[in-house]
Amino acid sequence: MLEDKLHIALVAGGTSGERQVSLNGAAGVEKALDPQKFLVRRYDPATDLARLATDAPEIDFAFILLHGRFGEDGTMQGFLELLGVPYQGSGVLGSAIAMDKHLAKELYRLNGLPIADWLIISGSDQVDGNQLVARFGLPVVIKPVHEGSSLGLTLARTKPDLLAGIERALSHDSHVMVEKYIKGRELTVGVLGNRDVEALPVIEIVPGEGFDFFDYDAKYKPGATEEICPARISAEQTALAQQYGVAAHRALRLKGYSRTDMILAADGSMHLLETNTIPGMTATSLMPQAAAAHGLPFPQFLERLIELGMEGRKK
Repeated sequence: MLEDKLHIALVAGGTSGERQVSLNGAAGVEKALDPQKFLVRRYDPATDLARLATDAPEIDFAFILLHGRFGEDGTMQGFLELLGVPYQGSGVLGSAIAMDKHLAKELYRLNGLPIADWLIISGSDQVDGNQLVARFGLPVVIKPVHEGSSLGLTLARTKPDLLAGIERALSHDSHVMVEKYIKGRELTVGVLGNRDVEALPVIEIVPGEGFDFFDYDAKYKPGATEEICPARISAEQTALAQQYGVAAHRALRLKGYSRTDMILAADGSMHLLETNTIPGMTATSLMPQAAAAHGLPFPQFLERLIELGMEGRKK
């Protein structure tokens, strides 16, 4: 019976640089949700905000699949709060904090979590390339403070590359992070839960030939990376990575789920990079892979996210 189905607003698309990633994820989610349990309707914030507001009384739950600005930064979460529509994942505060890489790193640091040295530059700052090279060495990482999917990211190997990378990042954002590059193995840890939080199996990300790191192309070009779950690390390193993932989730005041990326350096030290509040959501995306290894196939994983979202946000 139609009345027995949960009415889901699948919110995807939007206006950020990650629009296509969002739409790809939405197609996978819509296909995976059981049509016997859920009535799914799509809403694209680029065109459908008024319709979403009008339909809100009939919507039981919103599944947000927006990435980047106006979706992952607390904006859509606040809109849904005003409409009284429950949704999955973190709320306004946690989403906004995690989207600001500088603020997130400050909270990592205050909570004793290991991070690489960094500096924030705005468009009005005078940039001294020699000073930056003296502080961070080469290569060095440059990225916009408020972008996801590695958009605008540069791994600069020379001073001219560093200065060009800053200009490139400033074309995406008013503030840019210059961060010490730590060579090592990239790991990612998914976390699931509200009050009772559990870490999922650790995934190791191995960029393929021609990719120095997990940039936008490496993330979304088929076959560009190898993703190994569980990661080829020791039990002690696995436990530490999972501990850091849970600690980051709590430090940033997150809910439902998150995925924290980190580097395992050659000396065995780990360094947190950033935490994603709306990770990629195709069946082969990183967090669904980890959930499947944990015994939650993609459809069941999505239902669990809906359950967690409903727990704290009853309509």
